[in-house]
Amino acid sequence: MKDVNVSIRRLSPSEFALLAPRLVDIYISAMGYDPAVHGQRLRAWRHDLIRPGFTGIIATTPNEVIGVAYGFLGTRETWWDRQVRRGVSVASSTNEADELMRDYFEVAEIHVSPAAQGMGIGRKLLTELLWNIPARTALLSTPEVDNEANNAFGLYRSMGFTDVLRHFYFDGDDRRFAVLGRPLPLEFPTAG
Repeated sequence: MKDVNVSIRRLSPSEFALLAPRLVDIYISAMGYDPAVHGQRLRAWRHDLIRPGFTGIIATTPNEVIGVAYGFLGTRETWWDRQVRRGVSVASSTNEADELMRDYFEVAEIHVSPAAQGMGIGRKLLTELLWNIPARTALLSTPEVDNEANNAFGLYRSMGFTDVLRHFYFDGDDRRFAVLGRPLPLEFPTAG
Protein backbone atom coordinates (compact mmCIF):
# COMPACT_ATOMS: atom_id res chain seq x y z
CA MET A 1 0.00 0.00 0.00
CA LYS A 2 2.99 2.30 -0.47
CA ASP A 3 2.60 5.66 -2.21
CA VAL A 4 -1.17 5.67 -1.80
CA ASN A 5 -2.95 9.01 -1.66
CA VAL A 6 -4.35 9.21 1.89
CA SER A 7 -6.82 11.87 2.99
CA ILE A 8 -7.65 12.70 6.60
CA ARG A 9 -11.04 14.19 7.38
CA ARG A 10 -13.37 14.95 10.24
CA LEU A 11 -16.78 13.33 10.32
CA SER A 12 -20.03 14.70 11.61
CA PRO A 13 -21.65 12.46 14.23
CA SER A 14 -24.19 11.36 11.58
CA GLU A 15 -21.43 10.40 9.15
CA PHE A 16 -19.61 8.55 11.91
CA ALA A 17 -22.78 6.62 12.81
CA LEU A 18 -23.28 5.58 9.18
CA LEU A 19 -19.66 4.46 8.77
CA ALA A 20 -19.43 2.84 12.21
CA PRO A 21 -19.83 -0.78 10.99
CA ARG A 22 -16.78 -0.39 8.70
CA LEU A 23 -14.85 1.54 11.35
CA VAL A 24 -15.43 -1.22 13.91
CA ASP A 25 -14.14 -3.72 11.33
CA ILE A 26 -10.88 -1.71 11.16
CA TYR A 27 -10.67 -1.79 14.98
CA ILE A 28 -11.22 -5.57 15.09
CA SER A 29 -8.62 -6.18 12.38
CA ALA A 30 -6.03 -3.81 13.87
CA MET A 31 -6.42 -5.23 17.37
CA GLY A 32 -6.71 -8.88 16.31
CA TYR A 33 -10.02 -9.28 18.14
CA ASP A 34 -12.66 -11.93 17.58
CA PRO A 35 -15.23 -10.65 15.05
CA ALA A 36 -17.93 -11.77 17.51
CA VAL A 37 -17.37 -8.49 19.41
CA HIS A 38 -18.56 -6.45 16.42
CA GLY A 39 -22.16 -5.87 17.57
CA GLN A 40 -21.18 -4.92 21.11
CA ARG A 41 -18.46 -2.52 19.95
CA LEU A 42 -20.76 -0.99 17.33
CA ARG A 43 -23.35 -0.17 20.01
CA ALA A 44 -20.66 1.31 22.28
CA TRP A 45 -19.15 3.44 19.51
CA ARG A 46 -22.54 4.77 18.47
CA HIS A 47 -23.33 5.58 22.10
CA ASP A 48 -20.13 7.63 22.31
CA LEU A 49 -21.52 9.97 19.63
CA ILE A 50 -23.58 11.77 22.29
CA ARG A 51 -20.60 12.53 24.53
CA PRO A 52 -19.62 16.19 24.90
CA GLY A 53 -16.96 17.25 22.42
CA PHE A 54 -17.22 14.08 20.32
CA THR A 55 -14.73 14.24 17.46
CA GLY A 56 -14.35 11.56 14.80
CA ILE A 57 -11.60 11.38 12.16
CA ILE A 58 -11.00 8.94 9.33
CA ALA A 59 -8.17 8.19 6.92
CA THR A 60 -9.21 7.23 3.41
CA THR A 61 -7.65 6.24 0.13
CA PRO A 62 -9.55 6.90 -3.08
CA ASN A 63 -11.18 3.47 -2.61
CA GLU A 64 -11.58 2.75 1.09
CA VAL A 65 -11.47 3.84 4.71
CA ILE A 66 -8.17 2.66 6.24
CA GLY A 67 -8.06 4.38 9.62
CA VAL A 68 -10.20 5.82 12.39
CA ALA A 69 -9.69 7.88 15.52
CA TYR A 70 -12.24 9.37 17.86
CA GLY A 71 -12.57 10.86 21.29
CA PHE A 72 -14.52 13.25 23.47
CA LEU A 73 -14.22 15.46 26.51
CA GLY A 74 -13.76 13.42 29.67
CA THR A 75 -16.52 13.34 32.26
CA ARG A 76 -17.07 11.51 35.53
CA GLU A 77 -20.06 9.77 33.98
CA THR A 78 -17.95 7.39 31.88
CA TRP A 79 -16.73 3.98 32.98
CA TRP A 80 -13.23 4.79 31.68
CA ASP A 81 -13.03 7.97 33.78
CA ARG A 82 -14.04 6.13 36.94
CA GLN A 83 -11.52 3.37 36.28
CA VAL A 84 -8.60 5.71 35.58
CA ARG A 85 -9.54 8.02 38.44
CA ARG A 86 -9.47 4.98 40.77
CA GLY A 87 -6.05 3.96 39.45
CA VAL A 88 -4.55 7.43 39.76
CA SER A 89 -5.98 7.81 43.28
CA VAL A 90 -4.37 4.53 44.37
CA ALA A 91 -1.05 5.44 42.73
CA SER A 92 -0.90 8.99 44.09
CA SER A 93 -3.72 10.84 45.80
CA THR A 94 -7.33 11.74 45.20
CA ASN A 95 -6.29 15.38 44.77
CA GLU A 96 -3.83 14.47 42.00
CA ALA A 97 -6.49 12.35 40.28
CA ASP A 98 -8.98 15.22 40.48
CA GLU A 99 -6.43 17.70 39.12
CA LEU A 100 -5.34 15.43 36.24
CA MET A 101 -8.86 14.52 35.24
CA ARG A 102 -10.47 17.92 35.71
CA ASP A 103 -10.12 19.03 32.09
CA TYR A 104 -9.16 16.32 29.59
CA PHE A 105 -9.96 14.85 26.21
CA GLU A 106 -10.18 11.06 26.05
CA VAL A 107 -8.60 9.55 22.95
CA ALA A 108 -11.06 6.66 22.94
CA GLU A 109 -9.88 4.83 19.81
CA ILE A 110 -7.20 5.13 17.13
CA HIS A 111 -6.71 2.31 14.63
CA VAL A 112 -5.19 1.80 11.20
CA SER A 113 -5.82 -1.21 8.96
CA PRO A 114 -2.90 -3.63 9.30
CA ALA A 115 -1.91 -3.28 5.62
CA ALA A 116 -1.59 0.51 6.06
CA GLN A 117 0.30 0.57 9.36
CA GLY A 118 3.77 2.11 9.53
CA MET A 119 3.01 4.78 6.92
CA GLY A 120 2.42 7.72 9.29
CA ILE A 121 -1.36 7.48 9.10
CA GLY A 122 -1.76 7.07 12.86
CA ARG A 123 0.24 10.28 13.42
CA LYS A 124 -1.98 12.16 10.96
CA LEU A 125 -5.14 10.83 12.60
CA LEU A 126 -3.96 11.70 16.12
CA THR A 127 -2.73 15.15 15.09
CA GLU A 128 -6.06 15.98 13.46
CA LEU A 129 -8.02 14.50 16.38
CA LEU A 130 -6.19 16.66 18.93
CA TRP A 131 -6.20 19.85 16.86
CA ASN A 132 -8.07 22.69 18.56
CA ILE A 133 -9.46 20.54 21.39
CA PRO A 134 -10.82 22.66 24.27
CA ALA A 135 -9.11 20.69 27.05
CA ARG A 136 -5.91 20.98 29.04
CA THR A 137 -4.76 17.36 28.62
CA ALA A 138 -5.22 14.39 26.27
CA LEU A 139 -5.44 10.95 27.91
CA LEU A 140 -5.55 7.47 26.40
CA SER A 141 -5.05 3.85 27.37
CA THR A 142 -3.19 1.20 25.40
CA PRO A 143 -2.37 -2.45 26.13
CA GLU A 144 1.06 -2.94 27.66
CA VAL A 145 3.69 -4.63 25.48
CA ASP A 146 7.20 -5.66 26.44
CA ASN A 147 9.66 -2.78 26.02
CA GLU A 148 6.89 -0.69 24.44
CA ALA A 149 7.81 -2.50 21.22
CA ASN A 150 4.89 -1.71 18.93
CA ASN A 151 3.75 1.04 16.57
CA ALA A 152 1.22 2.41 19.05
CA PHE A 153 3.76 3.13 21.79
CA GLY A 154 6.17 4.57 19.22
CA LEU A 155 3.48 6.95 17.99
CA TYR A 156 2.37 8.04 21.46
CA ARG A 157 5.91 8.62 22.72
CA SER A 158 6.89 10.56 19.58
CA MET A 159 3.89 12.83 20.13
CA GLY A 160 4.80 13.64 23.72
CA PHE A 161 2.59 11.23 25.66
CA THR A 162 4.06 10.29 29.05
CA ASP A 163 3.10 7.78 31.73
CA VAL A 164 0.09 8.40 33.94
CA LEU A 165 -0.39 4.76 35.02
CA ARG A 166 1.51 1.62 34.06
CA HIS A 167 0.52 -2.03 34.41
CA PHE A 168 -3.04 -0.99 35.20
CA TYR A 169 -5.94 -3.42 35.13
CA PHE A 170 -9.38 -2.22 34.09
CA ASP A 171 -12.23 -4.07 35.79
CA GLY A 172 -13.24 -7.10 33.75
CA ASP A 173 -10.05 -7.25 31.64
CA ASP A 174 -7.08 -9.46 32.48
CA ARG A 175 -4.68 -7.49 30.26
CA ARG A 176 -2.33 -4.83 31.62
CA PHE A 177 -2.71 -1.31 30.25
CA ALA A 178 -0.69 1.87 30.18
CA VAL A 179 -2.56 5.13 30.63
CA LEU A 180 -0.69 7.95 28.92
CA GLY A 181 -1.22 11.69 28.78
CA ARG A 182 0.10 14.85 27.20
CA PRO A 183 -0.63 18.55 27.57
CA LEU A 184 -2.75 20.34 25.01
CA PRO A 185 -2.68 22.16 22.72
CA LEU A 186 -0.32 20.32 20.40
CA GLU A 187 2.72 22.39 19.61
CA PHE A 188 3.81 22.37 15.99
CA PRO A 189 7.31 23.30 14.89
CA THR A 190 7.47 26.64 13.14
CA ALA A 191 8.84 26.79 9.63
CA GLY A 192 12.08 28.57 9.48
